[in-house]
Amino acid sequence: MRAFAVHVPPTGTNRPALLLEERFSWWALVFGPLWLLRHRIWVWGVLGLVLIIAGPWHLGIAVHLLCGLCGTDLRAAALARRGWVVEAVVVADDDDTALRRVLAARPALAGLFRS
Repeated sequence: MRAFAVHVPPTGTNRPALLLEERFSWWALVFGPLWLLRHRIWVWGVLGLVLIIAGPWHLGIAVHLLCGLCGTDLRAAALARRGWVVEAVVVADDDDTALRRVLAARPALAGLFRS
């Protein structure tokens, strides 16, 4: 079973709600700071790039490993700084089951997800 958090955007924005899985991020491990920059985690992404470029090779490996381990948490924190709110947390086997459970428990959130 995996845990999923439902992040709802601030009112007045035209963005869909986000179902974010709490897990190790393989994409963040492979792409490191570039993955962070893609998700608009600017400070950590730039800091990671500087450490990789200016530091020794093993520091670059550590940066990539930390991105994989903490990437999802950094993404959730960045969303919270932008005004997103965690509306629900659900445990399920996959994304589809998690979404069904969220919508069964909180039908008012149905309009926030796009197909």
